Amino acid sequence: MSPVPSESAPRFEKVLIANRGEIALRVQRATREMGLRTVMICSEADRDAPYRQAGDEFVCIGPASPRQSYLNQAAVLLAARATGAGAIHPGYGFLSENAAFAEAVERAGLIFIGPPASAIRTMGDKIAAKRAMIEAGVPCVPGPDAALPEDLASIAAIAEGIGYPVIIKAAGGGGGRGMRVVHDPSALGDAVSVTREEARRAFGRPDLYIEKFLAHPRHIEFQVLCDEHDNAVWLGHRDCSMQRRHQKVVEEAPAPAIPADIVAAVGERCANACRKIGYRGAGTFEFLYEDGAFYFIEMNTRLQVEHPVTEMTSGIDIVREQLRVAQGLPLTISQADVRTYGHSFECRINAEDPFTFAASPGTITAAQFPGGPGVRVDTHVTTGYRVSPHYDSLIAKLIVHAPTREEAIRRMRVALADTAIDGIATNLPLHRELFAEPAFCAGQTDIHYLETWLGERKK
Repeated sequence: MSPVPSESAPRFEKVLIANRGEIALRVQRATREMGLRTVMICSEADRDAPYRQAGDEFVCIGPASPRQSYLNQAAVLLAARATGAGAIHPGYGFLSENAAFAEAVERAGLIFIGPPASAIRTMGDKIAAKRAMIEAGVPCVPGPDAALPEDLASIAAIAEGIGYPVIIKAAGGGGGRGMRVVHDPSALGDAVSVTREEARRAFGRPDLYIEKFLAHPRHIEFQVLCDEHDNAVWLGHRDCSMQRRHQKVVEEAPAPAIPADIVAAVGERCANACRKIGYRGAGTFEFLYEDGAFYFIEMNTRLQVEHPVTEMTSGIDIVREQLRVAQGLPLTISQADVRTYGHSFECRINAEDPFTFAASPGTITAAQFPGGPGVRVDTHVTTGYRVSPHYDSLIAKLIVHAPTREEAIRRMRVALADTAIDGIATNLPLHRELFAEPAFCAGQTDIHYLETWLGERKK
């Protein structure tokens, strides 16, 4: 174990934030609180965004296209070298889970504020991740920890052994792409061939794996923090079951109605798995939960969009801990120090039609956000901000916290009523309806609930 660096001898004093929008502003605030200087980058589409002025410096790194700007590794590294930044924080999305970029940052003599490239690579490969989790004692979805063979007869035998329905997934997949549910043996061949081609096109590799398909699970996450001194903690759990096409809409912490002893056992195994794979920084273990059992599906090796609900219930600044870990410092908390209190919800406010989900770029003519006890808004938009068609539609995250789930629901209803964004369409009406929906308010949902509810709403 390496000696713990002194607080007075930091590894870096300036951080380049390799992202945009609300997460760039969120990271910038944490770095500023720690007395660090920041470099904000932008594309030509974001050149006039007001939030870019929050940093000490800013650099325009390329055209609007993400591939020519925020995903352009050479441009990001050049900006870091030109400004004298000693570290790069990738936020989420873009380059945040790119192992090759993490390696390139370190080769350039800079600090990547995230896990080692080896951990990103292992957990980014769904087969390798499952194998690592099995070895660490983390419960996994039934199915082999190996890629599917080429011949259909062998695949059919594996599927029969698992039991239908099964789900075929791309080993390098993510974001809800590269997966097919198969309910009947007659559909297996087509599902394999279509998914294999989709995997090859989308992820550059045709490897597939197969698992048991769970009919009505919930999506539960465990937030972890790890340092390079063999310390690892888990900060409670979140329920992210409110999804449409595998994209989260509402998140909450803690997940309701799960026995505390089951949660604690899984959380400890997640922390232990981090030690085994040499993880560092913030990460999230994602599970399906059904009939009282957890099943690991993947690990996100980065900061999550929904991290604020964990911050609100734990009182721990996750981004600050990321920065400390990157400095080589130990975590400020041990597992015994972790206490969660109350309940928190997060609504993702997107620039899109609330029920067709069609993107709605344009200029925000007026923006009003709520305040008061237990209300937090993470956003980069203001009146006059132009929402670009080139990037994700997320424009704000509305987060509330209260002593109980019922009080948090009431607080969110008021906060949503006090929020107004004019000039573009947003999904605010969807959130307002959801927080009046009896089944959701009672915590009686699974990962299929939202799409089923939307389908019934059209009738």
